[in-house]
Amino acid sequence: MTSTSSQRSRRDRPLRIGCASGFWGDSEAGAAQLVRGGQIDYLVFDYLAEITMSLLARARAKSPEAGYTPDFVKVISKLAPEIQAQGIRVVANAGGVNPKACASALAAALQNQGLSMHIAVVEGDDLSGQVAALRSEDTREMFTQEPMPADFLSVNAYLGAQPIAAALDAGAQVVITGRVVDSAVTLAPLVHEFGWSWSDWDKLATGSLAGHVIECGTQCTGGIFTDWHRVPGWDNMGFPIAECDPDGASFILTKPAGTGGLVEPATVAEQIVYEIADPRRYLLPDVTCDFSQVRLAQDGPDRVRVSGAAGTPAPSTYKVSATWNDGWRLLGTLMIGGSQAAEKARRVGEAILKRCTRLLGERDMPGFSETSLEVLGSEATYGPHTRTAHAREVVLKLAAKHPQREALELLAREFAPSATSMAQGITGFAAGRPSPSPVVRLFSFLIAEDRVKPRVELDGRAVSFEPAQVNRETAPAADASPAAAAPPAASGSTTRVPLLRLAYGRSGDKGDTANVGIVARSEAAYQELLRVLTAQAVQDYFAHVTQGPVRRYELPGFQALNFVLEKALGGGGVASLRYDPQGKAFAQMLLDLEVDVTPSVLDTLP
Repeated sequence: MTSTSSQRSRRDRPLRIGCASGFWGDSEAGAAQLVRGGQIDYLVFDYLAEITMSLLARARAKSPEAGYTPDFVKVISKLAPEIQAQGIRVVANAGGVNPKACASALAAALQNQGLSMHIAVVEGDDLSGQVAALRSEDTREMFTQEPMPADFLSVNAYLGAQPIAAALDAGAQVVITGRVVDSAVTLAPLVHEFGWSWSDWDKLATGSLAGHVIECGTQCTGGIFTDWHRVPGWDNMGFPIAECDPDGASFILTKPAGTGGLVEPATVAEQIVYEIADPRRYLLPDVTCDFSQVRLAQDGPDRVRVSGAAGTPAPSTYKVSATWNDGWRLLGTLMIGGSQAAEKARRVGEAILKRCTRLLGERDMPGFSETSLEVLGSEATYGPHTRTAHAREVVLKLAAKHPQREALELLAREFAPSATSMAQGITGFAAGRPSPSPVVRLFSFLIAEDRVKPRVELDGRAVSFEPAQVNRETAPAADASPAAAAPPAASGSTTRVPLLRLAYGRSGDKGDTANVGIVARSEAAYQELLRVLTAQAVQDYFAHVTQGPVRRYELPGFQALNFVLEKALGGGGVASLRYDPQGKAFAQMLLDLEVDVTPSVLDTLP
């Protein structure tokens, strides 16, 4: 019999869900902090980025027992007695490309302590078995329309919350998944506990927003906040807790008492705009979300109430992220000091690349397929907006791509000789030579929902599971945001100020696309942003890095703008040779943009 939420009793009080990991490699302190001081009902973890999947796929290729995140097993086995004593349940996408191996490793670690827990596994995201059929159908990359490469490292669909909820319905204390959307590990417990229907679109959107806010760990509790100087306790940052109401109309974002960090509308707003593209159409396997009218209100110290999310039927397709090897890359650095350091560094970098190109030719090897030279400390990433042309201490970053590893090993050997044959003041060799690494590229595409078959096991036995039959959106619009009206001209005199005076900012990536969210510091400031911060203004500012169009989206609910910059990251991830391949500094760069504003607006700023 298929397990459903309707077969379980309903919870009539708020549910507290704590997130202990925003990525593979996050602090191990988060889980213990939440278990011991968070008064949580659920402990969730988010480990998987696109590059993480490729790393785990390579690990499994070397060993059939690998392919998951071992950090999770270590953390949960250590905390298991306390987790069991408090009745906390755990949901994590720690399974990577091998969820069953992760479950087996955790069960063995628990058994060594004389403990046991009901462990469920969610699979079905691995679509590598369908590659041949998809190739025969001429499946194309959804953003570039490129054909499929010859081989893949990993091919995984983003599953939703339904199979996780089914595992919880069946009695799982721990649910381990492979690739799921980040917010699913939070939405599933809410549906399970509150008995929400899979067609309660607004509730599903609210639960998904809760998951989106906490999925990056301390990023919503003051981590990487624009006003960093106001955030206390970086050494003991509070991990996030979503306190969710049964009615699905709102939730509270908070953190454990006595921990560092800061929870206020601005810190939460920055996280909401993080990597969401069109906020009116945030597409997930369970619901299409509209976050444009979300409202944020302080609800006590380090407590923010989040409301106003709306939902419509989910798309009829799943997004699939596949990764593949595209040759090799090398990235190395040298420090160069003294007068005219930036100029010396540029000449050193050019000379090293020229020398290696000549040596490759002498070996009958082709030249580098791509190179990158950045002088860090001279604000090279700012392009024409640099203000530190006369720095006396810089770091030369050289990077290159080549089909053959041997070519990049030659480049690695030519870094050190520059210290005796080129500029004076070259140092920074203590870490040794850089090593080539594979170029892992992302190939994203859509697949019909009925071709993805999630599977659930509990303690090694299959749990009967069929996705809920709900209406799905069959012909989604490419862009649901209304066309922006022409900004009104400023009336009267204006004052030129950096954008930082008016707004907060947060940026991130999706493949080769950068996402820059800007949150106004007041309602009056928002009206000025609508006028001065157009898509064209942002495109002009980032013209030195952006090769595609820039789109602007509005979130009037909490007075924010979101900008999507296409082809802005040099390929993105480890396919990029840039020092900031994920655009993490883009928002900070944009906040330096000087804009002309009405002087009275400055009086409205906090």
